[in-house]
Amino acid sequence: MTKTTWMVAEAEEGERIDKLVVKRSPNWSRAKVQQWIQQGLIFVDGKPVKKGSYRLKKGEEVTIQLPPVTERMLEAESLPLDIRYEDSDLLVVNKPRGLVVHPAPGNGSGTLVNRLLAYCQGQLSDLGGEERPGIVHRIDKDTSGLLLIAKNNWIHEELAKQFKEHTVQRKYTAIVEGRIVHPSGTIKAPIGRDPIHRKRMKVDLGGKSAITHFRVKKYLAKHTWIDCSLETGRTHQIRVHMQYIGHPIVGDPLYGFKSSQKRFQGQALHAHTLRFLHPRTKEWIVVKAELPNELKQLIAKLSSLDEIEM
Repeated sequence: MTKTTWMVAEAEEGERIDKLVVKRSPNWSRAKVQQWIQQGLIFVDGKPVKKGSYRLKKGEEVTIQLPPVTERMLEAESLPLDIRYEDSDLLVVNKPRGLVVHPAPGNGSGTLVNRLLAYCQGQLSDLGGEERPGIVHRIDKDTSGLLLIAKNNWIHEELAKQFKEHTVQRKYTAIVEGRIVHPSGTIKAPIGRDPIHRKRMKVDLGGKSAITHFRVKKYLAKHTWIDCSLETGRTHQIRVHMQYIGHPIVGDPLYGFKSSQKRFQGQALHAHTLRFLHPRTKEWIVVKAELPNELKQLIAKLSSLDEIEM
């Protein structure tokens, strides 16, 4: 058990306890401190603090009593990372299709996180828990493209705020079934978990708000190549929305046509652009990832098939 104790100084009187703990220990994030308060690990004059908003008084004794740090069970794997941007606070990686973002319980290897552990030498935020160091947001295993990774807790918190406020711009490209009539459009349809098939999501009036914008890049006679941008970030959002309007993504094993799964393994979906405000420099960062070879080949293949089948 790690124990830290100090007395509140006159200059500190009236400060919120969560803010003052972070001020005294900058390596701790406010979210982490608030979590410790909820767990009953921070005390004032020997009594557990109930709220992070508690205002301290001069002479009070603050005690932080943390359990010993358990050894991380995840393995660091020195495997390739396609890094598209990096500085001392964060990096943006281009994840290949087929690579899982983070481990699941009982499976601690073969993921993007394992590669990040080796590359970053442990310099990753821990707000996502032991299984998700550095992970601010996710994309599906069979979706390729760009992911933001946080190297410290402060940057993680700041980036998470941007995602919550929908100021991070994310653009995707996809190949969908059929010919979309309108050259562009917006899908506003709430999404919730399918009560019968728990691995699936569905459009549900009782679900969370979800908004997807799309624009046709190219018609392939029997298929359509589109760009999508997200206002919200619901699980499987683009996949669910495209199925909802009758144009599921080619190859999608959960929401697509079975016939198209023979043409492409996993959904033909790629996150090609990220735009966000760097929390430290206050500069807009734009990162792009070109269309992967497997999608280029799919477009060529579908164009050829369409011509034959017309």
